[in-house]
Amino acid sequence: MPVHKYNMGIIGNCSYLAYIDTHADVKWMCMPRFDSSFIFGSLLDEEKGGHFYVRPAAEQYSSRQYYVANTNVLCTEFTASDGSFVVIDYAPRMENFARQFRPLMLVRKVQLLHGEPKIRIRCEPRGNYGKMVPEVYTASNHIRYMNFEQQVRLTTDVPLTYIQEEKAFVLSQDQYLVLTYGEPLEAPLKETAEEFLRKTIRYWQDWIKSSYIPGILQEEIIRSSLVLKLHQYEDTGGIIASGTTSLPEFHDSTRNWDYRYCWFRDAYYTLRAFNQIGHFEELEKYFDFIHNILRNSDNFLQPLYSISGEKELTETVVDLNGYMNNKPVRVGNKAYVQVQHDVYGQVLVSLLPLYTDKRLTFQKRSSYKNIIPWLLDQIERTMTMPDSGLWEFRNQVQVHTYTLLFHWAGAKAAYKIAAVFDDKPIMERALKLALQADTLLEQSYDAKRKLYPQAVGTGNLDASTLAMITMNYLPHDSERAKQHIVALEKELLADHGLFYRYKHYDDFGFPETTFLVCAFWYVDALACVGRVDDAMENLQKLLQFSNHLGIFSEDVGTDGSQWGNFPQTYSHVGLINAAFRIARKLDKADFL
Repeated sequence: MPVHKYNMGIIGNCSYLAYIDTHADVKWMCMPRFDSSFIFGSLLDEEKGGHFYVRPAAEQYSSRQYYVANTNVLCTEFTASDGSFVVIDYAPRMENFARQFRPLMLVRKVQLLHGEPKIRIRCEPRGNYGKMVPEVYTASNHIRYMNFEQQVRLTTDVPLTYIQEEKAFVLSQDQYLVLTYGEPLEAPLKETAEEFLRKTIRYWQDWIKSSYIPGILQEEIIRSSLVLKLHQYEDTGGIIASGTTSLPEFHDSTRNWDYRYCWFRDAYYTLRAFNQIGHFEELEKYFDFIHNILRNSDNFLQPLYSISGEKELTETVVDLNGYMNNKPVRVGNKAYVQVQHDVYGQVLVSLLPLYTDKRLTFQKRSSYKNIIPWLLDQIERTMTMPDSGLWEFRNQVQVHTYTLLFHWAGAKAAYKIAAVFDDKPIMERALKLALQADTLLEQSYDAKRKLYPQAVGTGNLDASTLAMITMNYLPHDSERAKQHIVALEKELLADHGLFYRYKHYDDFGFPETTFLVCAFWYVDALACVGRVDDAMENLQKLLQFSNHLGIFSEDVGTDGSQWGNFPQTYSHVGLINAAFRIARKLDKADFL
């Protein structure tokens, strides 16, 4: 059986995402928001999902896919016996009137390369998760798809009859297709598409040029950074875990979840990666998102919210075949009702740079007076309370080591924020809570096995406890840190540097795939304790588990197959943070 990979690239502009496969078919695109119904969704159902492809008319052809260097502009190049062409796909993003212009617009340039290839174009959008087939009307230069919440229009210089009848025609010149949701394109087609393309390329290349990229794995870090940027919904500042739903953790697992929401945990790691590469505008936008949620909270934070801060993310099953016939297809995520107490520490650690990094001129610094005490209240209230944990067990609650760690880290962050303002009452309270969390963590230590378990009173091991080292709870030169890694290696390390989250039975059975970010956490921890050669060797091994464009999924099978939602921000964050850790260690070694 061949190794399973997601043969797709993604484009976006921080308003929407589109997934395009090596046949130039838009397999997944949700509008007007990340968590809206798809407009194209054949990723989850070939029949009900609709299609938007541009491909050779010939049955036999080859294709290759690549990005314009240092951009999110995707190229799918085709070669057939009668000629070759490339489909250039992008979501416009550029500065306009001192603001970011990011319309709900997909632009497809079909560029002739050689010969006289015959091509075929199909555009069949769908609404309400495949239940709605739109009425279609044509004008002189566009096709209108009716019955969506807003108007959907395809503006093009391709003869409309060829598209409606899916009729093959000869590509004798460059052609353009612009699909809009809401405001249509009412400007010259070719000139606008070319201008937007130039400016979009320039935007992404300038963004990368202004990023700090270390001297190792530059291509991989650049691609990961570009992927992460696409997952912030710029209108509100919310950062989603992934743009897809119901891509299974492994075949027939029923572990199919909707990840198009904002987890505080994922956002913390993503923001840390942005800080590493020297970008802080994402954090400033995220503060506004967080601030609104905190102001609307009573005495509790959910682990996740929608990109507009909505609380109720009711989980339903929709009638679709599913990816590779993997059902159920879920919309919404029931984890919103769970108790996950690490969220308070995650928020504090996420916001810390806004108050302490001298490079930032944060205008809302006085906000700490309300935000920090409230978050400390929650840490104190939940300090010894069991929760569902970061893996979101649905039928089990425990006092998780990872949660205790973030009680400690959050209190330490609160102390540092209060110290900036010399707010001694908050400093004293934060220090007291940090010491309390420290005591509980030490009580959970298994001295016989020389490790910290998944939770207080359990023998189960958990890769998330590697954060005891990477979060600087355990001194990097301590025997306890080194012994903890060795203990986890014995049980959770798989071939090729892959790492299991845990191996015990959970709500749905035993896990069959590894969780990719855990492997990057392992690399990070190895570098922390001075095993830099091992860290670099394992990191190099993990690079093979991306797809052809350097994009990583959530889960990886022991055969190297990609599974789970895609791209997974966690995975790309893990790569960036691990690579930066190694780079710092190597720089220090060179200096010495």
